[in-house]
Amino acid sequence: MSHIIILEIGIAVFLVALVGLLANRLRFSVIPFFIIIGMILGNKEYPSFVADFLAYVNNPDITSWVDKVWVFFTFSESKPFIDFMGRLGVLFLLFYLGLEFSVSRLLKSGKSIVTGGTLYVFLNFVSGLLIGWLMNLPFKEMMVLCGLMTSSSTAIVAKVLTDLKRTANPETEVIMGMIMFDDLFIAMHISFLSGLILTGGTSFWSVLGTSLLALGFILAFLIFGRKLVPSIDKILHDKSSELFILIIFSLLFVIAGFSETIHVAEAIGALMAGLVFADSKYLKKIESMVLPYKDFFGAMFFFSFGLSIDIYSLGGAVGWGALAAFVTVLGNIASGYFATYFSKLKPRSSFDIGFTLSARGEFSIIMANIGKAGGLLPVLQSFVVVYVLLLSVISPLLTKESRNIWNALFGKEQKASKARKTLEELEASVQEKELE
Repeated sequence: MSHIIILEIGIAVFLVALVGLLANRLRFSVIPFFIIIGMILGNKEYPSFVADFLAYVNNPDITSWVDKVWVFFTFSESKPFIDFMGRLGVLFLLFYLGLEFSVSRLLKSGKSIVTGGTLYVFLNFVSGLLIGWLMNLPFKEMMVLCGLMTSSSTAIVAKVLTDLKRTANPETEVIMGMIMFDDLFIAMHISFLSGLILTGGTSFWSVLGTSLLALGFILAFLIFGRKLVPSIDKILHDKSSELFILIIFSLLFVIAGFSETIHVAEAIGALMAGLVFADSKYLKKIESMVLPYKDFFGAMFFFSFGLSIDIYSLGGAVGWGALAAFVTVLGNIASGYFATYFSKLKPRSSFDIGFTLSARGEFSIIMANIGKAGGLLPVLQSFVVVYVLLLSVISPLLTKESRNIWNALFGKEQKASKARKTLEELEASVQEKELE
């Protein structure tokens, strides 16, 4: 059946494009649509409406024909290749994030990162501990849960700010500073999870050793990577587009692959590679070449994640996922309040910040996949599906209506009206000007 692999991949890409168009028409984030289409089609069992239709018709010929067609929509032959494309999607997503991140930009953001970012990470991590305790999860599962509840979706946040035309607002700088701090924390947490879960370490010292190795790997890139940029720029100078992209991709895959061999998640290697290239004078050219790959393989990453989920196993996680989403929104509003206080912004900006940062997406799924690779409890996969789907839809809606929600709860801000001058005062001011 290997001859149908290309056909199945074509069907998969077509369906992803179709739901992407639908999401854009509805002005929603595309991420939940990619996941949902994968969940619906990835199962060998028909969706309930198809099964009900076949039972109603009760025609063996129609059922046989539907069986033959449905085989193409289960992606049984092409699923390993789709999974690999999803793995590439993680690399390109993290690499592109590194390009946008930049060590120099991180250092310039200063106070908004340290204060708001620390509070954001602390409140969300504690929320993860609370939900994990209520779910009675073991330590490893709880650490994964804390990570996926702490990681905001950079992709959704950037899209929401752009769609709502808020990129020039004063609170946007605070939002980006907080999300950059969060991304840095997530990089460290993924390294910790790699030592705790992927290496199979059971003792404190083995986990500590792997985590320190990951930390050393990250610091080496932050310190020495920037010094290699001039040499890399020389290599890239006056190269054809073909050679340019080959050099960039070869370095990306070598760095990501090497990090995997020393038990540091390959996603972290991709992020570090992006941080290095962020200081290159060819940054704009690198971004323009990588962006199409990031968009394509990123979409396949979310689709492949949906394929891995049994839609009929989500029932037990719906309540916990909804509770976690509610706690996340409350925690982010609190962190937004403190961020506005330290940044001396208007109190109403706390809703703008909190609702915007509540979006969850790619990084939550990456950490859930680490738990899956380490053989942790399957409930994490079901939980993250419900959690991500809810917040990737609710967060943009709340962000759009943040000002109206603030006004409904606390009243509309009264603008100070200018005192009107009397006729005598106006005449006096005119006479003063004439005398001058």
